Amino acid sequence: MAIDWTHFTPWTALAGGVLLGVASAMFILLNGRILGISGILGGLLPPRRGDSGWRISFLLGTMAAPLAMSWLLPGASSLLPAPRIDASVVLVVVAGLLVGIGTRYASGCTSGHGVCGLSRLSARSLVATLSFMGAGFATVYVMRHVL
Repeated sequence: MAIDWTHFTPWTALAGGVLLGVASAMFILLNGRILGISGILGGLLPPRRGDSGWRISFLLGTMAAPLAMSWLLPGASSLLPAPRIDASVVLVVVAGLLVGIGTRYASGCTSGHGVCGLSRLSARSLVATLSFMGAGFATVYVMRHVL
């Protein structure tokens, strides 16, 4: 196995991990809630009275953050390459639906189980995270070597 040194970005990955960890810790300490995107989004379907405002604000903030960064640091776009998805729209939609079904089945997503659950030493989150990772490894193997 060879490392793609051009795209190897340990410092930005470390910074992103630290930011995610700090945000998760702050969210649970200040709100008493787990920072799981699927749970936050799922709580809007169907919306409960008095519970939607913070969820919508959180999701809008998540979408607005890259725009704010590009506005505050105009030269930063060269540091962050545009994502490239080598798949059809149909495949992306099917993949998204499968991820949604999986997060419902697992009662959470990688951010909820992998970041917050593991940091709380949850056995259920350990099993869920190992399942997510195993399914991801298997999918990549099949897509690259079998199909």
